[in-house]
Amino acid sequence: MQMHQAGVPLLAGTDTAAGVHVVPGFSLHEELEYFVKAGLTPIEALRTATTNPAKFLGRLRDLGTIEEGKMADLVLLDENPLKDIRNTRKIQAVVMGGRYYSRSDLDEMLRKVEAAAAASR
Repeated sequence: MQMHQAGVPLLAGTDTAAGVHVVPGFSLHEELEYFVKAGLTPIEALRTATTNPAKFLGRLRDLGTIEEGKMADLVLLDENPLKDIRNTRKIQAVVMGGRYYSRSDLDEMLRKVEAAAAASR
């Protein structure tokens, strides 16, 4: 929190190896919750995964916000994460690479990943 108050930009994500309580996709929700528990507002926490990385990479012209002409993947939520950051887990659909994935599409993908993981044991 002191770093944030001092103006140090924070970025979501980790360099921790997979398998150390880091599950790609799922861990980000937990990390956003930790940012809020540490004192960031929900919008500040969301910026750690959107605008801040684009700014750090020098890519604000084409990434980081939803605007005409920018590249964007979208996560469509059932509830407002600005009211409760845990609402980032309430995913209704995803638009990625220009393709729409409904909740049922996402659930089917998760079932396939779970089956593949179980089969590899």
